[in-house]
Amino acid sequence: MTKRSIAIIFALAIATFTATAQVGDPRNTLSIGGSAGMGTSSVSFIPTIKQTTSLGPTFGVSVRHISEKYFFLICGLQLELNYAQRGWTELIEDGSGNEYTRVLNYIEMPFLAHLGFGREFRGFQGHLNLGPQVGFLLSEKEIYGGKEPWDISNRPNQVTEQYGKAIENKLDYGITASLGIEMRTGSGNFGLEGRYYFGLGNIYGITKKDYFGRCANSTISVRATYSFNLF
Repeated sequence: MTKRSIAIIFALAIATFTATAQVGDPRNTLSIGGSAGMGTSSVSFIPTIKQTTSLGPTFGVSVRHISEKYFFLICGLQLELNYAQRGWTELIEDGSGNEYTRVLNYIEMPFLAHLGFGREFRGFQGHLNLGPQVGFLLSEKEIYGGKEPWDISNRPNQVTEQYGKAIENKLDYGITASLGIEMRTGSGNFGLEGRYYFGLGNIYGITKKDYFGRCANSTISVRATYSFNLF
């Protein structure tokens, strides 16, 4: 973990605390829920590996505590435990007819500042969630497809180091943010949100002796959510 990454995560943690520690109209609402959806993922490589859309499922559970209303903002914290399928699918245009996908299965835990605006109990409420996220690689799989035999002699930039190379750093960390809307009813809160994850960690080593200078996860996902208030 670089000093820059530590500074960014520390700043986010301070921002999360500040967002929920203002002097406002007190609240004490605890809710639990779940989410499920699909995401498009990629890995930012240096040297560059050209990629196409790689789809994977995501689902999990969440706990949210609302602590206050500050002017029109409904402030709280949200902790999640999710499964997410990430990875990358290469766009191979060298005439070989090869296809390649790396599937990465993660368990992840976002720690989010929650800022809501709109109706508190009955009606529509929008929200912004922002904060740090850590994840751990559960498993990985390489999928080789297309024409045989497998031919890597004409790959763009001659980048072939990734083939057959196991993920070296199972711990992943970064920043995640989401925008969503909930319909709050007497039967629970039904929502839809879009989320972006920007990885700060790298899946392979990036020291001077290593091949890649950067190789970090990036994900955009859309999720349906449901939650209900415990009190």
